[in-house]
Amino acid sequence: MSRSRSTAKQAGTTFETWTGEYLAEALGDDRIERRARSGGKDRGDLTGIRTLLGDRVVVEVKNVARLDLAGWITEAAVEAGNDDAAVGVVVHKRRSKGRAQMGDQYVTMRLADFAVLLGGNKGEN
Repeated sequence: MSRSRSTAKQAGTTFETWTGEYLAEALGDDRIERRARSGGKDRGDLTGIRTLLGDRVVVEVKNVARLDLAGWITEAAVEAGNDDAAVGVVVHKRRSKGRAQMGDQYVTMRLADFAVLLGGNKGEN
């Protein structure tokens, strides 16, 4: 059975909330939360996440059946630019893994962004 637009949006919103809650607890930071929609200059789905050096991280959250890693990475990079963030990453839902297994979800990013997360310089954008 396929999802309607309404149920797909609700699934996405729920997954964004769960992702924010998981990261806030895992990182011990209650400033991490789901971001309100900001129209044409979207700045990602979560706010309050920082690199080891304190730079902002944009997180784009996806709960969809079909992967589009290249498109999602491009979207995260644009949103990182909109937010003046050092890094843009994508968290995407792993099939058959729900709220109880949030740590099992996938994160996709460019290698340059991974280096920044680990404390490297801002390198290529």
